[in-house]
Amino acid sequence: MVDVMSQSVLDEPVARTDERHVPLTRVEWLVCVVAALGFAFDLYEMLILPVIARPAIATLGGFAAGSREFNRWVGLMFYVPAVAGALLGLVGGWLTDRLGRRRVLVWSILVYALASFVAARAVTLEELLALRCLMVMGVSVEYVAAVAWLAELFDEPRRRERILGVTQSAAGLGGLMATAAYGLAVTFSDRLPAIVGSHDPWRYALLFGLTPAVPLIVLRPFLPESPKWRRQRTMKRATRPRFAELLAPSMRRGTLVMIVLFACTFGLASGVLLQTPRIVPGLPELHTLAPRRIEQVVSVVQFIGELGVLAGRLLFALIVLRVASQKRLAHRLFAAGLIVIPVVYLVGATRGVVVLAVGVFLSAMLINAPISLIWNALPRMYPTALRGTGEGVAYNVGARLLGTFAVVVTTQLANVMPGDGSSAQLARAAGIVAIGLGAIAFSVSFALSDSTQPEFAFE
Repeated sequence: MVDVMSQSVLDEPVARTDERHVPLTRVEWLVCVVAALGFAFDLYEMLILPVIARPAIATLGGFAAGSREFNRWVGLMFYVPAVAGALLGLVGGWLTDRLGRRRVLVWSILVYALASFVAARAVTLEELLALRCLMVMGVSVEYVAAVAWLAELFDEPRRRERILGVTQSAAGLGGLMATAAYGLAVTFSDRLPAIVGSHDPWRYALLFGLTPAVPLIVLRPFLPESPKWRRQRTMKRATRPRFAELLAPSMRRGTLVMIVLFACTFGLASGVLLQTPRIVPGLPELHTLAPRRIEQVVSVVQFIGELGVLAGRLLFALIVLRVASQKRLAHRLFAAGLIVIPVVYLVGATRGVVVLAVGVFLSAMLINAPISLIWNALPRMYPTALRGTGEGVAYNVGARLLGTFAVVVTTQLANVMPGDGSSAQLARAAGIVAIGLGAIAFSVSFALSDSTQPEFAFE
């Protein structure tokens, strides 16, 4: 029987040294555009929740913001879909190795787009929660399939790193779209057709999540499958990926490191950064404003935060080819985050809109640059036959099961924190969570490889 790790090197063709300077073909451009579209709407679906959580829960449940029941539903809306997404994501990674990268990517995008469309018509919190689970399931599968797909379509290592970095930077556009969609909905919802007899802005923001399904249906026939996956499919062993193979000594340590780093970075994103829309309304300078005006301020601050997301992704795309050691780069990013993010939420979050907005921009940048770093390193850790399965385990266990639990910790910690009002309590809780997760990420980053050379060579 052929050894999977040995075969992973044999089945990868040697890259041409001049491939970095060869222009992308039309098909390669199409692949990059579709992947970028998927990354953008992945983040749209994830970041629309913190924007709409407060008005949606208030509308469907009638709970006052900051109450224990309200906080309980916030925790449920964030964590239950994350668990559902993690469980399906594990299976989705395995299916990516069995059925192909392109097929799984396309169907996962269609699932979350249609679920978002139906969620706009939810009439109970239970319905919204169930449909939110479907959205996160689709996102959890799509990202894994897209990264494996891109990584295997480009042979030259430096080109592959650049394309992975640049296409992932499109995720920042998803955050901008989420805040822009909600801001426009708040402004113009009264002029739009009613949804379930109402003009609630959060419903129109969910409705926009259907957008990627339309171009995807048109472009699907022109998308190529990964040639490396096709070659592996002809091998009997490669068509039956096994989770137990991830426990092999050559992969076990790296997988555990990635799980912890995913848990910390996504914990910072969900348990700290994504709580900002619920912190903004408690700022003293907003107390005299009308509710609609407050929602517009929330959208502006969130929009600035999404600019930070985009800046973080672009920052990584610019420096990934200029830093020889991913360990050194990770140290610097996590050290900066460990200092900046807690200060923003423990000190700056109650100082005013401008101070908070600047702090959120910096925090988003220092969270998302390491996320891109982790995703770029992840495909190199596994052979072709196990790439989807390995990515699915590291991402879904780390980011979904463990990382998103930070929301539960933050919202429950906010109930017992001192502070003048629920927003101040939430900000202090987020700051404490940021200290803990930042310290863990910085410590574990010392276990990363010293260089960017792959453990399992693509070339």
